[in-house]
Amino acid sequence: MIRQWSVFIIVVLLTFGIDQWIKQFFLSGFMQHGECIDLVLHLNKGVAFSMFASLGPYLKWIQALLVIAILFYIVKEGYVRRYAVPVGLLLGGALGNLYDRFVHDGVVDYIAWHCGFRFAVFNYADIAIDLAVVWIVWLLYRHEGIKKVSE
Repeated sequence: MIRQWSVFIIVVLLTFGIDQWIKQFFLSGFMQHGECIDLVLHLNKGVAFSMFASLGPYLKWIQALLVIAILFYIVKEGYVRRYAVPVGLLLGGALGNLYDRFVHDGVVDYIAWHCGFRFAVFNYADIAIDLAVVWIVWLLYRHEGIKKVSE
C-alpha cells in the first residue's frame, strides 16, 4: 500500500513539475511556428474550447472544488491502490491547470494544431489528463472483461 501511494505522489509531483517547467518557457516569451503546429502562448480563461469563460473568476473556485471532490473520490474508492500511475497523471495535470488559474488568471496553453483544421490550444497537463482517462477506462474495461469471463 505504501508503495502505491509513493508512486502516486511521485507521478503527481512529476506531472505538475514538468507541466509548470514547460509553461515557464512560454511565459518567458518562447514561441515556435510550424506547418501544422504552433507553439505559442495562449491564456485560456475557460475550459476546453474556452467554454465557461463567462464564469470569470468563479471558474477557478469551481475547478478547485471539482479537484477536491475527485481527490476525495479517488481515495475513498481505493483507486490509488489499483491505478497509482494514471490517477497520479490525472491529479498532477488537474493541479497544474488549477495552479495556472490562481497564479495567471487562466490556463497557460501553448500547443495550437492548425493542419487541415483548427483545434483547441492545449498543454502538457491536458495531455496528461487525457492519457490518464483513457488509461483508467482501458484498465476498468479490461478488469470488467476479466470478471465476466471468470463468472
